[in-house]
Amino acid sequence: MTDTKPLPRATLGRQIRDALVRRIVSGELEPGERLVETRIAEDYGTSQAPVREALRELEAIGMVETRPRRGTFVRHFIQQTLKESYVVRAALEEAATRLALPAGTVPFGALHADVAAMRTAAARGDVQAVGSASVSFHRHVIDAAGNELLKGAWEALQIEARTAVTLLAVEPDLSEVVAEHAELLAVLESGDLAAACRLTRDHQWHYADLPHDAHGRAR
Repeated sequence: MTDTKPLPRATLGRQIRDALVRRIVSGELEPGERLVETRIAEDYGTSQAPVREALRELEAIGMVETRPRRGTFVRHFIQQTLKESYVVRAALEEAATRLALPAGTVPFGALHADVAAMRTAAARGDVQAVGSASVSFHRHVIDAAGNELLKGAWEALQIEARTAVTLLAVEPDLSEVVAEHAELLAVLESGDLAAACRLTRDHQWHYADLPHDAHGRAR
């Protein structure tokens, strides 16, 4: 039975987005299937405005596509799109680390706060809050690089939305997500640039879910 119970009004567009992500990832909404705004709005007991907002976000990260005069459809090859985004993200975050760590601009206090927020959210099973704190952690490193072109490329990947999609699709152990970020923070604080870059890159390649890792080794 479709989980289409009415949703609270707070952050309604995001909640509809996440509900649609679950239905797409589970296969309930199949590739090529048309998503009708009025029907979705009726399913969740809302107006079309938050549905339109949710579909725009899904289109931005490549999960749906809008065809002129035909409507919005679930895209094929969604998993491939996610994999590709993590490979690109790994390169950008490694570059940011190479710029920020030697410059001494990494805001370690903010990173500690992000890890603490992740730990608290994980303890209560709040997937969305874990994702938000994770995005904040990585954005702090991106900002610390002081390179606007790099930052623009990173933001263009729709990191927050893709992180939410990944957490919904993969359903990782949230305590492991916290541990990964705590390990990355410890390496950054050690000042070991090579190790920090390697772990930053490997952290994202893990979610790319490819048959080989960032070093070309078979998984």
